[in-house]
Amino acid sequence: MSAVTSTAPVLIQGGMGAGVSDWRLARAVSSLGQLGVVSGTGIDTILARRLQQGDPGGHMRRALSAFPIDGVAERIVAKYFVEGGVDGRLKSKPMPRIDPSRNLLDLYVASNFVEVFLAKEGHDNPVGINYLEKIQLPHLPSMYGAMLAGVDYVLMGAGIPRAIPKALDDLSEGRAVEYKLEVKGADRGETFVTRFDPVDYSGGQLPEARRPDFLAIVSSHVLSTMLARKADGKVNGFVVEGPTAGGHNAPPRGRLQLTAEGEPLYGERDVPDLEVIGELGLPFWLAGSYAEPERIEAALALGATGVQVGTAFAYCEESGFSADLKRRVLDLSIEGRAQIFTDPVASPTGFPFKVVELENTMSDPVMYEKRNRVCDLGYLRTAYKRDDGTVAWRCPSEPVDDYLRKGGTDEDTFGRKCLCNALMANIGLGQIQKNGDPEEPLVTSGDDVANVARFLAPGASTYTAADVVRYLVG
Repeated sequence: MSAVTSTAPVLIQGGMGAGVSDWRLARAVSSLGQLGVVSGTGIDTILARRLQQGDPGGHMRRALSAFPIDGVAERIVAKYFVEGGVDGRLKSKPMPRIDPSRNLLDLYVASNFVEVFLAKEGHDNPVGINYLEKIQLPHLPSMYGAMLAGVDYVLMGAGIPRAIPKALDDLSEGRAVEYKLEVKGADRGETFVTRFDPVDYSGGQLPEARRPDFLAIVSSHVLSTMLARKADGKVNGFVVEGPTAGGHNAPPRGRLQLTAEGEPLYGERDVPDLEVIGELGLPFWLAGSYAEPERIEAALALGATGVQVGTAFAYCEESGFSADLKRRVLDLSIEGRAQIFTDPVASPTGFPFKVVELENTMSDPVMYEKRNRVCDLGYLRTAYKRDDGTVAWRCPSEPVDDYLRKGGTDEDTFGRKCLCNALMANIGLGQIQKNGDPEEPLVTSGDDVANVARFLAPGASTYTAADVVRYLVG
């Protein structure tokens, strides 16, 4: 039976950032009867780095020991685990590519399995995983790994995930799948794809991989309607995000206009028609400043199944943000000084990106200018077609000369930040550059960060996921 049609949750915990919505947070929320969601972004790097840090508590190795395909766990542990943890620079892993090596495939599949496996431990409630459509290369093996662990929901936004429902169908049946890549400069009708074959990968073992429900994360009724009617395979519901939701936002519709402060200006055209979405006959959840009981009641009155809440959970004890960042942001919220800047250029993707203005992070222009540009994780690179017809990759946050040599423009590099490395630093997994400089964090949140201190009990300095759930739904 579909998870959506059986016990749909009122509250979905947002899939925030790389490793912020980690297995601990998702497990805590799901254990309380709501939908805990792990972030699938950069999770292969996260597994490799957790192992290099010595795997505190042994959780990664415990989950890997349950991986159902022979040899994978042993290869990963042998390559990346360091007893007691490394002191200094972390070992790199392969960059994303169209034809990934066996090492990279192992990391994609096993890392998603590990995160979902741990999130599902100790309870029988559903767990979801969140992906960004624009990070296309890892999709197929990543979803397969999550399905091997029994993930109940796949949520995806930041793009048009039209092909995902059928890919889930095919993976659940053990069929080979392919995913069309967006390649700049491709000729009309020319197609580039990445492929994954469960039979080949598993050596014919084909463990059970049940098809999860698919929730598309959208910002408009137009996209909702298109996906409901024209997606390959069945969409099971929607999360409808407004511009105050954290992380990457959909750009405003029409010509980009900025406020006096330099933030994207959203207008009436950016307000989704919930009546149209409701008429599609699929469950939907509203997101973006809904972390108040009365806002949830209002969402339900509009026909929503419930709401998605991210920022409120981002600063609880169980989230993956480092303890220092959580403390500093909560202090600012207590003082009434926590602020968000919706940066139209920070992200290499071109999507507006909501950044917490926080000292000693990459939101500080001085720290941004000081950083040595490097692209060594590569999740947000753009594929482009070379003159010889092959596909290559570039990122406006990489060294400027490299980007220009690959056909990029100088103006595209202005203000671009390396989100890949900054988001790893947010969760205590930052790299040490070859020149000895540590990668610094860049904290992203929704507008609700200004008021997250409301979850603190009098005299308390931290709060838990249970405190948030109790506040919102009793």
